[in-house]
Amino acid sequence: MFSHVMVGSNDIERSKRFYDAVLGVLGIGEPLRNQNSTGQTRLFYRHDGGTLCISEPINREPATPANGGTIGFRCSSAEQVRQFHDAAVAHGGRSIEDPPGLREGKLGAMYLAYVRDPDGNKLCALHRPK
Repeated sequence: MFSHVMVGSNDIERSKRFYDAVLGVLGIGEPLRNQNSTGQTRLFYRHDGGTLCISEPINREPATPANGGTIGFRCSSAEQVRQFHDAAVAHGGRSIEDPPGLREGKLGAMYLAYVRDPDGNKLCALHRPK
């Protein structure tokens, strides 16, 4: 459905360290670094036909997280969800909501972990057991 998701960063090098570690857990390699014509640096992490872009805001205003927004990452196992969470916390993110674990609900069982990146963007690691 989506081609890409872009979030802003107030410190692109801090964000690179964070996302290199967190996305590395999912097997996603180094980003493509790009500087646009007005001087903002952007990092493009590409994987399985989708792209996550981390960008300095083009309008030169401070980057802020989306209120109510969450970016979800599909994980292959409950252990990978835990690794995603732990890498995030170890690299400047913070754990939010309930601790990583199994959640039962109307949508079925899901193993989830929620974190905020260093700029406050909300991320979710998710695995659906079969």
